[in-house]
Amino acid sequence: MNPNPASAMNTPHRRHAGFTLVELLVVLAILGLLAGLVGPRVLGQLGGAKSKTAAVQVKDLEHAAELFKLDVGRFPTAAEGLEGLVSRPGSAPGWNGPYLKKGGVPQDPWGKPYFYEVPGKRGDIDIYSLGADGTAGGDGENADVGNWQ
Repeated sequence: MNPNPASAMNTPHRRHAGFTLVELLVVLAILGLLAGLVGPRVLGQLGGAKSKTAAVQVKDLEHAAELFKLDVGRFPTAAEGLEGLVSRPGSAPGWNGPYLKKGGVPQDPWGKPYFYEVPGKRGDIDIYSLGADGTAGGDGENADVGNWQ
């Protein structure tokens, strides 16, 4: 024990533990590499999820239209559109809806309404979305999603 407190102040201080600038730069470089490798894959999965969601919604709309046909004897007309699955059209005796559970016609995952054509070009009815770009055709997320697939 040192009785002189003044001599304790003259002793060298211990070096504080911590990270050096080089260590921090190495860690940041590793994190940047991981983000560069994993990021595009995660974003690609997110985009694919929207197309899959649209395909599921189109199938649900098609099934609802088929239930409408079983009750009424025909598909909703072009004038009635998909709204005929939610609210009773004036010329639909036997309507037993609403045929959609959520209470309204959903929009596609890109926030646009689904297209409905009767008679369809590819079947009795065509229900489809034009994809992310909102124009016919395209690849990937811009591809059309419809009940013909």
